[in-house]
Amino acid sequence: MNGLKFIKDQWILIGFWIVCLIILNLILFLDPNQTFDLGNVVYITLLLTVFFLFLLLGLYIYHSKWYQEIEERQDAGEDGLLTPLDAALNEEQRFIQSYINDLLILHQKQLGTLAQNQQEQKDFIDSWVHEIKVPLAGTKLIIESLEDQLPEKKFYQLEDELKKMNHYVEQVLYYSRLDSFSRDYLIQEYSLRTIVNGIIKNNAPYFIQKQLTFDFTGEDQKILTDEKWLSFILEQLLSNALKYTLPGGKITFAIRKNHLGVWLDLTDTGIGIPLEDQRRIFDKGFTGHNGRNDTNHHSTGLGLYLAKNLGEKLGHQIIVESKVNEGTTFKILFPFLTYFNEDKDKVFL
Repeated sequence: MNGLKFIKDQWILIGFWIVCLIILNLILFLDPNQTFDLGNVVYITLLLTVFFLFLLLGLYIYHSKWYQEIEERQDAGEDGLLTPLDAALNEEQRFIQSYINDLLILHQKQLGTLAQNQQEQKDFIDSWVHEIKVPLAGTKLIIESLEDQLPEKKFYQLEDELKKMNHYVEQVLYYSRLDSFSRDYLIQEYSLRTIVNGIIKNNAPYFIQKQLTFDFTGEDQKILTDEKWLSFILEQLLSNALKYTLPGGKITFAIRKNHLGVWLDLTDTGIGIPLEDQRRIFDKGFTGHNGRNDTNHHSTGLGLYLAKNLGEKLGHQIIVESKVNEGTTFKILFPFLTYFNEDKDKVFL
């Protein structure tokens, strides 16, 4: 706290001093038994004022250690704010210090309870996801066994709905694992084309149903990533491309390399993303204009959010370029590893 703020807080003391000074001067002037020279009165007033200013200065110096302790904790950030106070100098400060420290203890207890509840919820979600995968896998086997007995259109519809259920279950699982990501990944060197081919194979029925053309260009490149997490990211991006590309359209994967690293471009000829939505498509729960107005597809607003967050945790950058009614391109950068960290804001310049 600076001196001006301290003086502002002492307005009661300063007001009391001014009133007392005025009363003293009135008594000196109005007492008929006393005769004072005006110069002496001014001198006494100035002298008492100087003494009062020294009193204020002494009080400020006395309290400055307390104020400095609090300011240092504010400047230290979260660690400083969560450390108990211990610099109180008088009973008033000790009372405030005790109250603040009690709040910190209560806060830490509540944080511990919240963390425990979140972990229990995560454990339940993980258990639920693994439990529901069993009947989903069984349902898939039953549908496959009935392929010859069902009309082709009905068979593809069942397969499509089952795929959607699996997709949403995977979203829930990976969303619950965001906080524990550091304990569930292994960075290794992989063939980028091999990973992409696996994703395309899993989604081949959609290309057939919607009569979409597929193209894969560029030479294969080795990248450092976690195959499981990257596959999930690509599933989310490809799912969006398939969802919003009209029948007869085209989806292209392209591998390229420049001085920044290896790039994977996923381009579709779909309906595109409005400019006003492009800055928010990676926000959690944001469905945008397309998601709100497409009655044929339900959007959760989690797919791109998870893709962006998981990509950042893996060190991959994801950017989007899109024009309405022309298509969308998602670009993933797998940067070269260096001994120096580049400014992320300059990486795309």
